[in-house]
Amino acid sequence: MAEQIAKKPLKITETVLRDAHQSLIATRMTTEQMLPIIDKMDKVGYHAVECWGGATFDACLRFLKEDPWMRLRKLRDGFKNTKLQMLFRGQNILGYNHYADDVVEYFVQKSIANGIDIIRIFDCFNDIRNLETAVKAAKKEKGHAQIALSYTIGDAYTLDYWKDMAKRVEDMGADSLCIKDMAGLLLPYQATELVQALKEGADIPIDMHTHYTSGVASMTYLKAVEAGADIIDTAMSPFSMGTSQPATEVMVETFKGTPYDTGLDQKLLAEIADYFRPMREEALASGLMNPKVLGVNIKTLLYQVPGGMLSNLVSQLKDAHAEDKYEAVLEEIPRVRKDYGEPPLVTPSSQIVGTQAVLNVLQGERYKMITKESKKVLAGEFGKTVKPFNPEVQKKAIGDKEPITCRPADLIEPQLEKFKNDPIVKQYAQQEEDVLSYALFPQVATEFFKYREAQQTKVDAAAADTQNKAYPV
Repeated sequence: MAEQIAKKPLKITETVLRDAHQSLIATRMTTEQMLPIIDKMDKVGYHAVECWGGATFDACLRFLKEDPWMRLRKLRDGFKNTKLQMLFRGQNILGYNHYADDVVEYFVQKSIANGIDIIRIFDCFNDIRNLETAVKAAKKEKGHAQIALSYTIGDAYTLDYWKDMAKRVEDMGADSLCIKDMAGLLLPYQATELVQALKEGADIPIDMHTHYTSGVASMTYLKAVEAGADIIDTAMSPFSMGTSQPATEVMVETFKGTPYDTGLDQKLLAEIADYFRPMREEALASGLMNPKVLGVNIKTLLYQVPGGMLSNLVSQLKDAHAEDKYEAVLEEIPRVRKDYGEPPLVTPSSQIVGTQAVLNVLQGERYKMITKESKKVLAGEFGKTVKPFNPEVQKKAIGDKEPITCRPADLIEPQLEKFKNDPIVKQYAQQEEDVLSYALFPQVATEFFKYREAQQTKVDAAAADTQNKAYPV
């Protein structure tokens, strides 16, 4: 069995249109920058192109004044031969709170209807219950449901834990399994053991996803592929390395002439890289790409802190004029994480744990002040962690309130009709999907709807003016 897997050509998922620019330039690549290169990317033969979800939805509306649904439709029109993939935060969808099942189902339905083939679904606690609705919805819409397990380290995260999770994921109906190593914590030889354990637990394809933050990602991919991983996530070289993924061209060359040969054309990849290179230079020149995100940060391995979380901590401490407390905060993060049941540190758990650690250090007393997000975690509103919460910290946060033990979304009444009947949606909606933009980001979407209407008014006025000049009364 292992021998058969080893002889399969390796598949590549390209991340340049989503995770790569999210990691390196704060998700600021525009749709217009993407469209001219799609035809060439479509000829490569990628397993999939990850191009939507994650932070792109919020960034489109908030910073780029673009409709994310329109972006998806344009990408779908261009990619005629390639599967499109998105990242989906389970019951959080693409937001930061849990949503009712009817909103999750409608979002999945519209994502697939607008062009998504593969939905990568994850939960920040690896709480399988928070993935159920999205997986069922994807299967109902004939989409490919890939469950991503957030990789982390700790006493509870044994090879047996991962093997058991792989079986549960397969039993849930997942079409494939992804190891989501968002902080670049997985070391090469551990990758061998992990992939072997997952292969023992489940008989579905394994996709390996990591970031270069700690400097080991390419070696980790090499060992993971030799152990039987079927797919790896890579980024075109101008937007690779640092807090992004290993470079596509490097990985293709690495496996050339081996049983894992991808068969991808380096000449074509070079032409695609040439297209993105000026974008990288421009981002560096403008300060949009900070050279700091391109280096190796070994503290990632020491404190299990993802790259994005490190930069967040620095800015929080800078605002508080307490940059000298950086090391103390880094040492406090693992302690807070332990109190919170040792969850993986990924959006939104990374931000919640990091902010609480900063408060604990700045206040000079642990949990003197507790954030509302921390209280939500300790009340069970985000789901179940692999280990129990510290009972003393939990009591300090929520008092005698009874913590939630069921699937958190079971306590949320249906929301979709309420959003559809909201006065803002009634006034501004131009397409069915607008209700979902509003449901996830009400304030940001409202601003975008107003901007879109104003732009449309300008276009209409200009068209009327041209017509009047052409056909004067």
